[in-house]
Amino acid sequence: MPDITLTTLVLLCLAAAAAGWIDAVVGGGGLLLLPALLLGLPNVPAAHVLGTNKAVAIVGTSGAAITYVRRAPVRVGLAVRVGLMALAGSMGGAFFAAGISSEVLRPVIMVALLGVAAFVLLRPSFGKAVAGDTDTRPVTRARIVTAVVLVGGGIGFYDGLFGPGTGTFLVLALTAVLHLDLVTASATAKIVNVCTNAGALAMFAYQGSVLWQLAAVMALFNLAGAMAGARMALNRGSGFVRAVLLTVVFALVAKLGYDQWTA
Repeated sequence: MPDITLTTLVLLCLAAAAAGWIDAVVGGGGLLLLPALLLGLPNVPAAHVLGTNKAVAIVGTSGAAITYVRRAPVRVGLAVRVGLMALAGSMGGAFFAAGISSEVLRPVIMVALLGVAAFVLLRPSFGKAVAGDTDTRPVTRARIVTAVVLVGGGIGFYDGLFGPGTGTFLVLALTAVLHLDLVTASATAKIVNVCTNAGALAMFAYQGSVLWQLAAVMALFNLAGAMAGARMALNRGSGFVRAVLLTVVFALVAKLGYDQWTA
């Protein structure tokens, strides 16, 4: 466990719970969790922050995935195929992440945050679709291959290298490529995200870049938030999360921007 105050630990645990909830509903919990770790552990190497982030996130993502699979329509076989490619991609991304510094990560995360915020603002319908609204056009073999190679491999690599926004990017990509409704896309994304987290975590663990004690404590809160978020998404839909997500995104951009400016 790094040398941190009790207040910082409590705030990190609350951030983990909120990240798990957001990630389960609309994806993008890493947009909260990773910046929170960067802010709470300013003297910890970036690789250790990334590794700890993965150790926390995989627990909540797994819990949300199980909840979705039990109650939502999802093609598990297709999700696993995309997930296996994503696992390989995330291991590759994590391998290159070892040499990245926090000074490089902050502006990259800010760009990802602003990109997601812009999309949510420009697409008011995002997060409001319900199961059953799936596009009726057939999913061709070419689209399945695209999902496996580009969505799985490409977003998997990004997740291992940086991570923030992966869940949201997966939901958007799966919806566009495979004509899925939002609930089904969210369920499928969770299975894929488990694989990306597993691949990246395996590489970070091999490199000794995981703060296991801190991750174990935060993971319990992340799991609780994720389980609650998955149930809420299934029962009520995820449109109501947009305002919360935007508030969190802009607050984090402001804080990271301030830290970058004064660094």
